[in-house]
Amino acid sequence: MTIINALPVDYCILANSYIKPTKVGVRLFDEQTAFRGSHMKIGVTSQNFRTITGHAGRARRFFVYQAKDGDVAEVERLDLPKEMAMHGYQGAEHPIDQLDVLITAGCGDGFRRKMAARGIHVVSTSETDPQQAARKVAANLPVKPIKSSCGG
Repeated sequence: MTIINALPVDYCILANSYIKPTKVGVRLFDEQTAFRGSHMKIGVTSQNFRTITGHAGRARRFFVYQAKDGDVAEVERLDLPKEMAMHGYQGAEHPIDQLDVLITAGCGDGFRRKMAARGIHVVSTSETDPQQAARKVAANLPVKPIKSSCGG
């Protein structure tokens, strides 16, 4: 693992290591720990608790998976009140702060910045199966990309 003099900055890749800000400083992950599923918590936006849904900033329902030893298991479902949607949330701590990664079917740049400031890496995908997407992320495998809605 490469040791880096790190400030609490956005989640980033630097010298094959991952830096995640926390309330007490930064956590430094090597590639094997960060995206190989070693005790990583993965959240998935799912307003219907069946499929991966978009509009992550307004999402209030999330699957939470624990990745361990190459597998993922659902450990919790968050069903938050409307005022807990991240779009307008102004409080300090939030239930999704426990996550290392958040998988969604779509979000804006502002949401990505807000999550990065909380130390959460956002993955956008057109996958529909929450557990399958969580398994891919935990195994550092690619997920289906979002299809561009732009013409041209």
